[in-house]
Amino acid sequence: MSGVLTDRVIQLKVFDMSSPTISQLTKALRIQEQIEKLEAELRSVLSGSESTASWSTGNGKQASAKPKVKKKSGMSAEGRARIAAAQRARWAKSKGEVADTASETSSAAKETKPAKKKRRKMSAEARQRIIDAQKKRWAKVKASKK
Repeated sequence: MSGVLTDRVIQLKVFDMSSPTISQLTKALRIQEQIEKLEAELRSVLSGSESTASWSTGNGKQASAKPKVKKKSGMSAEGRARIAAAQRARWAKSKGEVADTASETSSAAKETKPAKKKRRKMSAEARQRIIDAQKKRWAKVKASKK
């Protein structure tokens, strides 16, 4: 009986290895990160450049000793201004306003209210056709209820 029990334990161990749990995977991930950190540290020691030292921040990430330098934008201020003016012109066109890019920068242009679109009016004849059709529909609904 004990032979069968040991075979069962061995089978369970094999099963556990084939489908690791989440806690096992997270532990393996932490170990892998530590290995990578140690390998990087070893490379820096062997190369003689100690300035690339880093330390753990406690959340599994590493903080570099060098301050990160912000990359310069690939677009000039003049280019951004042209794009912004073009977008304002598109908005003005969609809203029915007259867009003048030269006057957009002035404060007087910003203070004026946008021109509203003129509302379309329905002809009296079209309105009467809609009213008659609606009355016909309601009469049909009321007739079907009786």
